[in-house]
Amino acid sequence: MREDGFSGGCQCGAVRYHSTMAAEGVHFCHCRMCQRAVGNVFAALAVVRKETVTWTGQPSFYASSSVAERGFCARCGTPLTFAYPDSDWMSFTIGSLDDPEAAVPEVHCGVESRLSWLHVQDGLPVEYTDSKGERLRDMVSKQGVF
Repeated sequence: MREDGFSGGCQCGAVRYHSTMAAEGVHFCHCRMCQRAVGNVFAALAVVRKETVTWTGQPSFYASSSVAERGFCARCGTPLTFAYPDSDWMSFTIGSLDDPEAAVPEVHCGVESRLSWLHVQDGLPVEYTDSKGERLRDMVSKQGVF
């Protein structure tokens, strides 16, 4: 990521964002909630402090669980963010960045839900979701289960 931050937005242009900081903790998330939220086999996310972000247009938000919310464009549906409301940090979808090439993932998270046929051999470390962690211990998903 560029040292002076990054910009991005949705596919129709109604919602744009800019962060004045370079992203930290760029990662792939394979958890089932992220799979559903981005409609793909994993989410690719870049993390920044919320206070560094400015918006042009306003995203809509969906509380995907009792502890997290996801931002998206209500006009075109582009997934844009993931955040815990009580955290100072938020994640942006790498695909919504103006320069996604600059956001190089460092780790695969939530690998307990990684699809068995997906074989990404990039040598990155893997992490399992800590379901016993304080934040996630009592989490209730608001995503439909079919």
